[in-house]
Amino acid sequence: MKKKSYHHGDLAAALLNAAEAELTENGIERFSLRAVAKRAGVSHGAPAHHFSDVKGLLTALAAKGYERLLDQQSKREAEKDGDARAKLVASGLGYLEFAMANPQLFHLMFNSSIPDRDDERFFNVALSVFDRLVDNTQAVNGKSPYSDEASMVDLMASWSLVHGLAELIVSGRAERPLNLSQLSQEDREAVLSAILGRVNQSVE
Repeated sequence: MKKKSYHHGDLAAALLNAAEAELTENGIERFSLRAVAKRAGVSHGAPAHHFSDVKGLLTALAAKGYERLLDQQSKREAEKDGDARAKLVASGLGYLEFAMANPQLFHLMFNSSIPDRDDERFFNVALSVFDRLVDNTQAVNGKSPYSDEASMVDLMASWSLVHGLAELIVSGRAERPLNLSQLSQEDREAVLSAILGRVNQSVE
């Protein structure tokens, strides 16, 4: 059987899709360029040709993950017109949804030492996620976190809560107290929204 063939312009995208599938199925520990090439149906040297090495490929994949995280947050925020606090909570829900749907990718993006965090694309898109939180925090309390210490404290409280909750859910440690897997989507969202809504409550 002949290997799949890709046009030059979409080979990198095909390799990233194969890399994500490999990461999801086998985790970072068993991840290899050879496995990605086999999954994509291309020569063993194709991933290295486009991404240099495993670090380069996983850095590109992590950057793609941040872009999808931003899209998920934007989708959630668009459902909450006008209310700044509701948008902040909605953005947090988008963060949690992304983590729950993509646990291995989430781990790669935030907890792994493999990605090159100085890579320009990775750095810029990761910063965009933080800047979204800056903007949402300022919209709630009217003060820039970069110039107001109390506002930065609010930001860090929001970030700590949503990221910590994401880690607890993805690791399975939140299941026993929250029983999320047994809840309907509506009830699960209500529980998570209630938790996220605990931040910035002192701001009127």
